[in-house]
Amino acid sequence: MKTLPIILYTLLICLSGKAQYYLRGEVKDESNNPVSNVRIMLHSSGYLYYSGNLGGFGITLPNVKDSLTLSADGYYPSSISVNATEFQSIIMKARFPATPKPLNRLLSLTKNLSTEELNRWTVAAETYSSLVENEFLPADRYPETGFAININKASYSNIRRFLNMENSVPPDAIRIEEMLNYFNYDYSLPSGDSTFSFRSAVSSCPWNSNNQLLFLQVCAKKANMDSIPSANLVFLIDVSGSMDLPNRLPLLKSAFSLMVNNLRDKDTVSIVVYGGVNGVWLTPTSGGNKKKILESIAQLEPGGATPGEGGIRAAYRLAKSQFIKGGTNRVILATDGDFNVGEQSEEELNRLISSYRTSDIYLTCLGVGMGNYKDSKLEVLANRGKGNFAYLDNEKEAEKVLMEEFAQTIYAVAKDAYIDIHFDPSLIKSYRLIGFDNKLNALSDTSNILQGGEIGSGHTLMALLEIEPTQPRMDSGFLSSCLAKVSLHYQLPNADTARMEQYTVPYRFSNFNNLPKYYRFASSVALFGGLLKNSRFVGKASWDELLKMAGASYDINDVSQKEYLQLIEKAKKIYHKTRKKKNIPETL
Repeated sequence: MKTLPIILYTLLICLSGKAQYYLRGEVKDESNNPVSNVRIMLHSSGYLYYSGNLGGFGITLPNVKDSLTLSADGYYPSSISVNATEFQSIIMKARFPATPKPLNRLLSLTKNLSTEELNRWTVAAETYSSLVENEFLPADRYPETGFAININKASYSNIRRFLNMENSVPPDAIRIEEMLNYFNYDYSLPSGDSTFSFRSAVSSCPWNSNNQLLFLQVCAKKANMDSIPSANLVFLIDVSGSMDLPNRLPLLKSAFSLMVNNLRDKDTVSIVVYGGVNGVWLTPTSGGNKKKILESIAQLEPGGATPGEGGIRAAYRLAKSQFIKGGTNRVILATDGDFNVGEQSEEELNRLISSYRTSDIYLTCLGVGMGNYKDSKLEVLANRGKGNFAYLDNEKEAEKVLMEEFAQTIYAVAKDAYIDIHFDPSLIKSYRLIGFDNKLNALSDTSNILQGGEIGSGHTLMALLEIEPTQPRMDSGFLSSCLAKVSLHYQLPNADTARMEQYTVPYRFSNFNNLPKYYRFASSVALFGGLLKNSRFVGKASWDELLKMAGASYDINDVSQKEYLQLIEKAKKIYHKTRKKKNIPETL
């Protein structure tokens, strides 16, 4: 038994000659907030370490005393002496003033109007921002209204996912303006040096015989692909454990592989990943080296937590390091949105992405998955990141977004774009903007700031307003000089100078059945959204009436429009069953 203490004593003597010390600490800013991803260089070895998501770090030292140099984007570097016997609380001083808390932005804004708060809607573990449907407003009190324009289309493909699974759709997942955006209408080329072209029509309203519909179509110019400057693209891909399903990471790998086909030699692609592996997966690579890019995409594997915040910061740092002045600089974030490490809430993500808003780096969000899909988070990131937002429910949608509509998705022709409409109260008694419903938390913010959107090359926007005229229905030959005046405010992608284009809406009335097909088709999409929402504004309109309207106006050569008819049929069956269940009397 005496041999055991002797052995332990001998081991202690041997180990003491090779003693190691463990230095622990945390890094915070001057407001006592943790700073993550701080680069920490240990002077004795030259090794590089990083602070974690909560600012903490742990480093093994060869000696009890050493020194560190800390550096991080946006902060002054600092060198300090450290002692492993003491916990290190390190303060980083910011190079620039702190980013102010971002204000909630509105999708539509009627001056001098306030709205009450409602509750958030959730389904399973999915989250959607609570929306407040726009009301009818008296034109004599509120003659001017405005709304943001963008190319977001996520809502329609997400609705399709629910219906194809034979499920009803969460009301707050239904954003009618995105449903309208999904389809291509009769494109009208802007004339001369104009960035936009305008068209309008006024007709009877198919779901309310007392009212009329005002259609406003805005078409953006098409970028000349031969003269588009180089693109700096950073693919930011979620490879966490939650992506380990066929409709998540495998779908994204297929989607990005399709996108690579559109890249040019002068374009640069980088890949940043976050999950079990965090950091730069593919260093900046020419778009001409498609083999290398495709091999990097193919090697992605899921696993680990979801540190989305760290991934976003790393992607923007990389995009900034490769910034092309006058070119296209864009981060493309692909995820189910289920961030569970670092900043997670919509408010935190709003603050995070707002700090990059002035960088002229745009953001595209591609959402995937079901069950834990965080629509509300991705919408915040896309809207505040000067970008766009799509939901990929299958490979066909990935092909549509990243190949067929590649220019719309990637190349912006305008930013911070929004429309103001000023009605003539002598002609319009009241009006209601269809879609562009505001989020609850934005309405509770008294700042009333309208959020401008990004417009992609060749995009067609269709906006609908239901109006109550002051006079009886007009004959087809009626013409008034001005029903409303439209002002479109925007900036060019790489400039900060405000620009404006104007359009006068003539009061030319047509019976609904005499309208061009694309206007009638757009009306059916708006009604589809209203029926899915069970909106009180669509009155007694029925699914059969919707089917008749869509069937008489769709383009038989458009695959998306043909599929739309099938979705209406599915929705009719789903919602008819739901209504019947609600009408079954309870039995004891």
